[in-house]
Amino acid sequence: MPRTNGCAARISFRSVPLTDGDHDGTAAGVRGVRLATGRQLLSYADPHAAAVVPRQYVHGRWSSPVIEPGFTFTELVPTWHADTPGSSWIEVSARVRVGAGETGQPRWSRWLVIARWADHDDELHATSVPGEATGEANVVTDTVRVAGRVADAWQLRFGLMAPADAGGPIVSYVGAMASDVATGTAGLDGPTGRLLDRVLAVPTLSQRVHSGHYPRWGGGGDTWCSPTSIAMVLAYWGVGPDPDSLTWVEPGYPDRPVYHAVRHCWDHAYEGAGNWSFNVAYAARFGLDAFVTRLRGLDEAASFIDAGIPLIASLRVDPVELPGSEYTSAGHLMVLAGFTPNGDVVVNDPAAKDLGTLRRVYPRAQFDRAWAAGSGRIVYVVKPPDVPLPQRPIEPNW
Repeated sequence: MPRTNGCAARISFRSVPLTDGDHDGTAAGVRGVRLATGRQLLSYADPHAAAVVPRQYVHGRWSSPVIEPGFTFTELVPTWHADTPGSSWIEVSARVRVGAGETGQPRWSRWLVIARWADHDDELHATSVPGEATGEANVVTDTVRVAGRVADAWQLRFGLMAPADAGGPIVSYVGAMASDVATGTAGLDGPTGRLLDRVLAVPTLSQRVHSGHYPRWGGGGDTWCSPTSIAMVLAYWGVGPDPDSLTWVEPGYPDRPVYHAVRHCWDHAYEGAGNWSFNVAYAARFGLDAFVTRLRGLDEAASFIDAGIPLIASLRVDPVELPGSEYTSAGHLMVLAGFTPNGDVVVNDPAAKDLGTLRRVYPRAQFDRAWAAGSGRIVYVVKPPDVPLPQRPIEPNW
């Protein structure tokens, strides 16, 4: 899924303490932000339901503190973890502070809705919100892009919605990656002085074996790279959906956890399973730490592999530009599982046409070029809480 035309010159990932910020009908508890006394009733009709009928919800809002990454940025990608029992759900919004205008003072954009989300689709169909834009910024699926100028601060806001007679959602983790995305492909990684000969034992899964299955979620085949990659990493960590949660999958369908991931990562407005924020929110339901960020190159990726943490990377793939691939994609996700002794990249590529070659090696420089061109080096980081992250760089992007 392409999101950018260049690399990130500067990157900051920040998690937000849930005990800070402003509460309006919410409170911070041991597990996270929850509804306290609802502000008022809110009416919402799920546009993707079979019958579009307005329902009433008690709701409250929590707004994060103002976060200043220390540089001006052009893109913001949020991460959240939340539980939404019963008919409850959350609305995720963001706003950015932009440079001085006619008043000579910095000003904030209006709040832009990024997602209306639940961790299941029994009551609400999770969706991004097309058309969210102001003169300062706009939302492209899972990314806030600053329009025509740069921003120097951000805030996230979470609306918590629940029926009056039922339990509400709990937001347990909030963070965002802000980056200054440069045009072109400057700063490509290329050969490096640091070589790491290590390949993690990530199980291989194919998106292609699901071709034609469940057309309402894209029908497998070419479209399920992101949730298939998530399912591989969940299997690596020994977690995933239990058999009781897979009984709805057609008997005889292979690799059944992939269907669970597709269903719960599906963005009904985008009509795809590649929403970055939705995918890490899905991984978090299994007790994992998961977030979206950008890396500065394969040396940073190697530090994760050295720590035993596989990554999921978003690339632009063309057989001419990425030798060894046999398909074309403007935005494709695969598991970065390790490195050969000479620094080339070992991946689990779910789109491999030959199931025997899902584990494959891509040349280092060409892989990095495809990664930078496709997403500006976006990755999903997914790991158990007791597995430490690598040492953070001076300007931390994890």
